[in-house]
Amino acid sequence: MKADRAVVIKGPAGHVGGGESEGNTVGAGDLAAQVEQCYLNVATALAGVGGTFDEVAKLNVHVVDWTPDKMPQLLEGISRAAAKLGTTPVPPATLLGVAALDVPEHLVEVEATAVLD
Repeated sequence: MKADRAVVIKGPAGHVGGGESEGNTVGAGDLAAQVEQCYLNVATALAGVGGTFDEVAKLNVHVVDWTPDKMPQLLEGISRAAAKLGTTPVPPATLLGVAALDVPEHLVEVEATAVLD
């Protein structure tokens, strides 16, 4: 398979783009809400470069203070994003537990690597 370009996109943790809510954290304290927003942000960024989640080759998901009991919240957020996007955004992924992110209210960050034709 030959790809014309690869892109790396970071889904800002819990931020809504555009309008008066731009830069505001979504779902303070709600991991599922922030996961959902991260995936939606990645999808928006992909659309901006002519791509879709179908072209994502790899995801890195960084979760603050990760423990296995947070998995249901993570999966709930992914499911809600998938329903809104009309796709199943689950390419190969690495889940990383981190001590903190750049903003104290952020619980998760999603980074996607896509290969676009």
